[in-house]
Amino acid sequence: MEYLNDMALFVEVVKAKSFRAAGDATGVPNSTLSRRIGALEKSIGLRLLHRTTRRIELTEAGQIYYDRCRRIVEEARLAHEQLGEMLAQPSGVLRASLPVDFATIYLAPLIAEFARRYPGITFDLDLTPRRVDLVAEPFDVAIRMGDQPSSTLIARQLARITPYLYASPSYLKMAGEPTEPAELRHHECLGFSKFGPWVLHKDDAMAEVDIGRRFTVNSVGMYRSLAVLDQGIALLAEGVVADDVAEGRLRRVLPGWHGSPIPVYALTETRLLPAKTLRFIEFLQERLIAP
Repeated sequence: MEYLNDMALFVEVVKAKSFRAAGDATGVPNSTLSRRIGALEKSIGLRLLHRTTRRIELTEAGQIYYDRCRRIVEEARLAHEQLGEMLAQPSGVLRASLPVDFATIYLAPLIAEFARRYPGITFDLDLTPRRVDLVAEPFDVAIRMGDQPSSTLIARQLARITPYLYASPSYLKMAGEPTEPAELRHHECLGFSKFGPWVLHKDDAMAEVDIGRRFTVNSVGMYRSLAVLDQGIALLAEGVVADDVAEGRLRRVLPGWHGSPIPVYALTETRLLPAKTLRFIEFLQERLIAP
């Protein structure tokens, strides 16, 4: 497709009416311009320019070719400029797959702010716990929590969310308040995993506690509600329970201890992203990522 570059150089030569002036405008040496236009004429099989020592003139074929090429080069320039404008003010439909609870609790206000910042973007948001196929399905990005399995997808970390222990005052009054992690084995504990202990951290210390689970659910919102309803101790992020803590429905348990931080990732099929997707990921990183 080298002839497309030569076509653009031909247009510049004709507009400037000389190789020297075109060379000054494009930064391409006169000798290179002359050689490239000669190669273009050879590939077409027709002379495009009459060359003299003082000026150049279009041949009949050259005039026809110039009229066509000028429009093509101008369209290409406009397309390039429009793409540059898209980077500054992206537009189009952003299709994103989001985890239900994280989207409702954390992302909803951020998406509203992002929408105000970029009015040209519209949103198609799929809130689902399933792992969508970014190759086969028409999603621009998927937001996922937790360590991700090895794959060909590109993962960009957005945040690390640290969970803490919370329970209702009524539950603690009834069951007693633990003073160390080992005592959690005697309590109702609310969490996602059906198997394995809770791993808790305090400064440089770590504790693994085998816990009982009367309720095993796959929704942060559900086990926050269960904790508020006096059903046990839940391991939850501060952002999830901020209102409940402020209004006295929940309070922190074992305040020096916390669960393992949970990474949050933006997954894409490729590193080469349209502006709408790139700006969305950058915005979430700016607003979510921990220092």
